[in-house]
Amino acid sequence: MKVLFLDTVHPVLAERLTAAGMDCVDGTGQAAEEAVAAHGDAQGLVLRSRIRVDAALLDRLPDLRFICRSGAGLENIDIASAHFRGIKVYNSPEGNRDAVGEHALGMLLSLMNLLREADLSVRSGQWDREGHRGMELSGRTVGILGYGNMGSAFAGKLTGIGCRILACDPYRSHIDGDLSGAVRAVDLTTLRREADVLSLHCNLTPETRGMVDRAFLTSFAKPIILINTARGPVVSSSGLLDALQTGHVMAAGLDVFERETTSFETVANEGDPVWMRLMAHPRVQVSPHVAGWTEESYVKLSSVLADKVLADFGD
Repeated sequence: MKVLFLDTVHPVLAERLTAAGMDCVDGTGQAAEEAVAAHGDAQGLVLRSRIRVDAALLDRLPDLRFICRSGAGLENIDIASAHFRGIKVYNSPEGNRDAVGEHALGMLLSLMNLLREADLSVRSGQWDREGHRGMELSGRTVGILGYGNMGSAFAGKLTGIGCRILACDPYRSHIDGDLSGAVRAVDLTTLRREADVLSLHCNLTPETRGMVDRAFLTSFAKPIILINTARGPVVSSSGLLDALQTGHVMAAGLDVFERETTSFETVANEGDPVWMRLMAHPRVQVSPHVAGWTEESYVKLSSVLADKVLADFGD
């Protein structure tokens, strides 16, 4: 079985597939179209988010039996076309769920305790203790929108802190009472009424694209802190800025952005006034789509994929 690698992933995936007798071909030094043209007999495909796998590409790989997407999101893969052809599609959210949960918690604690502002203040020669009085997470209500691998991992990091955890996900059952009763399943109306914090962990779909806009954010009963480690286009940047201006959003921690390129390597925001305002806002803290990007997750993402492929195609 020939497996074509179109993107760089941790070598443990190729090592384990090779040990199982598969022929792993490195196509990362070529454009994806060239690599596919040269290896049209590939039965496996490995990639990340950069490459769009559509029906046209699948037609050029008639022997393809599986696709490995290193990471969680599958929006770059035409799932319906793959399934129609009998192609299995694997992703590996189990590999970076803990990294995302920790990053979301770190952003939240940093925002609540003004850590970035305090650091810059002390470095500039000031010693303003009163101006950097923080807030405690204990006793507050954290709302999680989307309760898959990432949302449940974030909930796990919150246990023991003493906050209330509400989870809203209309597509998942058995949420209520998760983590030894720490999690309460609620509908969106209840989430809007009770949450002090909103952390997004939903997939990017036609339903969720642009869902978190001005109207959505201003519908919360209390001023909230927003955390987004999911997908940038779920949140309207202009809507978020409006909600920050009106005070409906107290602060925001963003690891992902509305106008990221599909590779997640850059943002297409040059000269965009909304982007400039977002980056200049004193109550917005940002990171470059690295919530799931740790030393440990790099290994685990590939290990999870190897487990899944070998469970179906190993000897």
